[in-house]
Amino acid sequence: MTVKPKYWVLLLLILLGSIPPSNAASTPVDPKVLHIINRLSFGPRPGDVQRVESLGVERYIQEQLSPESIPEPQSLTSQLKQLNTLYLNPVELSEHGTTNLPGQKPTPSERKAANKWAKQVLDEAVQGRLLEATSSPRQLQEVMVDFWYNHFNVDAAKGRDRLWVGAYEQEAIRPYALGRFRDLLGATAHHPAMQYYLDNFQNRADNHPDAQGNIRGLNENYARELMELHTLGVDGGYTQQDVIALARILSGWGFIRPGQQTDNTFGFDFNPKRHDFSDKVFLGHTIKSGGEAEGEEALDILARSPATARHISYQIAQYFVSDLPPTTLVNNLTHRYLATDGNIREVLNTLFHSREFWDAKNFNAKFKTPYQYAISAVRATGVEVENTRPISNLLQQLGMPLYGCQTPDGYKNTADVWLNPDAMNRRLSFAAAIANGNLPLSTIPTNIEQREQIGTGQRPLQKSPSIPVDAWQLTNTLGNSLSMKTQNAIASSSPQIHSALILGSPEFMHR
Repeated sequence: MTVKPKYWVLLLLILLGSIPPSNAASTPVDPKVLHIINRLSFGPRPGDVQRVESLGVERYIQEQLSPESIPEPQSLTSQLKQLNTLYLNPVELSEHGTTNLPGQKPTPSERKAANKWAKQVLDEAVQGRLLEATSSPRQLQEVMVDFWYNHFNVDAAKGRDRLWVGAYEQEAIRPYALGRFRDLLGATAHHPAMQYYLDNFQNRADNHPDAQGNIRGLNENYARELMELHTLGVDGGYTQQDVIALARILSGWGFIRPGQQTDNTFGFDFNPKRHDFSDKVFLGHTIKSGGEAEGEEALDILARSPATARHISYQIAQYFVSDLPPTTLVNNLTHRYLATDGNIREVLNTLFHSREFWDAKNFNAKFKTPYQYAISAVRATGVEVENTRPISNLLQQLGMPLYGCQTPDGYKNTADVWLNPDAMNRRLSFAAAIANGNLPLSTIPTNIEQREQIGTGQRPLQKSPSIPVDAWQLTNTLGNSLSMKTQNAIASSSPQIHSALILGSPEFMHR
């Protein structure tokens, strides 16, 4: 069941009550300015619309495509530095506090300490992502981090990955979000978080197949998802024999275990004793015995495949344009991908200048995921975020916890997944709370128990009084993008609930 747009304002009015007259809204902003901000970022902060109007749409696009040219605010940099575990590598994260010899069982106190450490690591990974998404001016990079993490999803609920998802994002996703797809693919393939999540660390090959031709110890899980989800797509033309061949190629790929002597601090390990050194035929290519190099050759083949180009292009078009992207656009992006050897920045540049992207029917037509809604609401208020827990709580309630998607295909970005009555009620409650200043986004509790509940690494602040969001400023921030129906509903309501109505409006639910 879905909720029709005309009921959304009514639902929020029922939630909040009361109704007399109010002020008129300001002059609407050029829809193209709002469109480019809403698609290249998680929505405007105060002053963003005016800045893009002054800068020009084209300069804004090129600026966002080059995030390294955009300085991060000192306040954000300082906050991130306080997250003590955010930039630790997988080896450091795994070996923290480890005193046991291999095979020795931990004591109850050691298990408790390990669980506390893992909770701190995951909490700080969540805080880091939400602080950057809400506060960084490098918004397209943050949008692409969200996109690629879902594409190469790893679930923190699976064992050791609760320690590694933050490092995975920092090392394998974030540096390559606007680079070459082959580099991104290689970084995810080598990372311990992916090796563990999709079981390739268990993938080993013996030289003697059984009577059915199967190789004992061969684990096909990662090989299959690598083709079906990460590269070629489900209709990418591969066979079960290709899955087996790729599993054999990737046998011996894994990660460094605690106590293992190595110079590799990022945690990848190739174990030749587990590798199948025979020649293989993969997607019609003969791959000669070469150990770890076989995997690199296979990744090259996958990254340069036209099927991969099309699969990635479709997903990018779906994320940025419409739930059912036009075939012409997907074709153009596919050609650009192949012509630039998978240069993500060039594919996006082509998309942002395409006729389909600028077709008015696609303006404000994408329903926001819970993540996009929560971040956009916080950004629109202009609040300086110190406490990310209210955002994290909403994502939990809406079934989209950060790093918590259990299936390897990641969270979807289409309306059919997220638009339902219960989710709408939760969004409206969040809209009312943030509009009334009742979410402690700028306040960190001072007692120890509360600080542990919100996560470590954030400095304590004294509680400040609730300050409601100014509706006039909010309207200007959003470029007066509300429909006449929504404006009339707001105009006939109490001024005290105007901001909540704006953040709960059907227009704000879309991007």
